[in-house]
Amino acid sequence: MANFNFEDHPHRRYNPLTGEWVQVSPHRAKRPWQGQVEKIEEVKRPEHDESCYLCARNTRANGEVNPDYQDVWSFDNDFAALLEDIPTGSYEKGGLLKAESERGICKVIVFSPRHDLTIPEMEVNEISKVVDLWAKEYEELGAKDFINHVQIFENKGSVMGCSNPHPHGQIWAQETLPDLPAKKQENQLKYFESKNSNLLVDYVRMELDMQERIIFENEHFVALVPFWAIWPFEAMILPKRQISNITEMTAAERVAFADAYKRMTVRYDNLFECSFPYSAGIHQAPTDGKDHPEWQLHMTFLPPLLRSATVKKFMVGYELLANAQRDITAEGAANRLRALSETHYKG
Repeated sequence: MANFNFEDHPHRRYNPLTGEWVQVSPHRAKRPWQGQVEKIEEVKRPEHDESCYLCARNTRANGEVNPDYQDVWSFDNDFAALLEDIPTGSYEKGGLLKAESERGICKVIVFSPRHDLTIPEMEVNEISKVVDLWAKEYEELGAKDFINHVQIFENKGSVMGCSNPHPHGQIWAQETLPDLPAKKQENQLKYFESKNSNLLVDYVRMELDMQERIIFENEHFVALVPFWAIWPFEAMILPKRQISNITEMTAAERVAFADAYKRMTVRYDNLFECSFPYSAGIHQAPTDGKDHPEWQLHMTFLPPLLRSATVKKFMVGYELLANAQRDITAEGAANRLRALSETHYKG
């Protein structure tokens, strides 16, 4: 019998951050990019859209008028999922039915006054201002005595539920640590206590040595497809040194982070020559007032596209009922992303 190898045989991969496994079936689609390539007709948007709730000087749904902002801008979400001013309460019955109140604050981060741009089409100095505002919001929201977690994220594209094409992201800050960050907290702390070392710092060093899943790097950050990736072209941006939260970045690191953000998303757009959809977010230390040397900040990109601009990976059936599953190996996805140009396909 032939020897086992990652590229030919079904196998499971372990995610040390979450303690979960992903099923990998590489024999099902060894070269997924050779499937049908379909072009989608992209709508050319104006620089300013009079009907857009996020454009400067326009009136939002709640009647407030946006300022004449010139770069990045934030405001409290008009339709927030979490509210600051609610009564405290809880419910429990028989140990099986439990509920408790959850306070929080939701903000919208508008990346640019230009309605027609996305992150890969912005300049690094413009994206750096987004990073600066993220750090400011993380610090100010996290300083509130009832906020213990600050989630920064971006949904890009209608397929990811983005209701407005104007370039923007969100921040949800809340009392408790949500499930996924809580798993990462538990496993990073367990690793730190057992090895007196940081899990993701050690992981990045290993990946840099192996060079199998690295997409690119700059002076301060590395972009890679994680060994345990679930989505076809999932990727992470990680620091080269230990940084528990975004406020610990130097000025140079903030610029390097913005550079990595742009370079990653340009590659995504170039993959199928479309405005590539994804959900992306930053996981970082809780804002509970404690030191967290076990934490390493990281930005994760979760894109749904599989074969073309219109063929997506669906999480259904086995994935919903049993285990996450993928057909492309992390190494194959990294090779494809690494080979792409860093010049945007629009020129």
